[in-house]
Amino acid sequence: MTRLDADPVHIRLHGRGGQGTVTAAELLAVAAFEDGLYAQAFPSFGSERTGAPVEAYCRVGSHEIRTREPVRDPHVLIIQDPTLLGVVPIFAGLRPDGFVLINTATPLHELGMGDDLARLDRGRVLSLPATDIALQYLQRPTPNSVLLGGFAAMTELISLDGVEAAIRHRFRGPVADANIEAVRVAFHHVRHEREEEQSRATAT
Repeated sequence: MTRLDADPVHIRLHGRGGQGTVTAAELLAVAAFEDGLYAQAFPSFGSERTGAPVEAYCRVGSHEIRTREPVRDPHVLIIQDPTLLGVVPIFAGLRPDGFVLINTATPLHELGMGDDLARLDRGRVLSLPATDIALQYLQRPTPNSVLLGGFAAMTELISLDGVEAAIRHRFRGPVADANIEAVRVAFHHVRHEREEEQSRATAT
């Protein structure tokens, strides 16, 4: 697995209303700013009612980003709700060398991704039980900030410190502390999973 070398990097987030998909994109942009990068984040303009599919977009780069178009050809997908698989065209436009981070505790081969999974570099498709981690540390089934810890470990585009600083900007006191603890757990979980995938790839 290599780091992303695109500039800017296009990120698309998929979730359902009430899961904090738009907030995740905003936190990701702030984390990038904290790391000295340029970033933008904005939602799609469809329905955001509770439970409805929601998209949000983020671009991160080393130079000023002027385009405000929706992300149609992402380098990275963050899937906050695996029940969207097969319901909306999540993988549409994903670049062949793209990264995918899925919030699930279910083995990837059981998610029904079929051809979509087969055409991707297996080392760039990682899972994270973000909802389980959120329930443990936040007492709420909101996976958004947790997934950003996994994103940092998977792509190395932003740092764990940047994510933690973004959370401190958004939350205060015990809520911030709990989010940061959950983010750290997610970061180390994905880093371990990434290292295991690299070992399997080397062995074969």
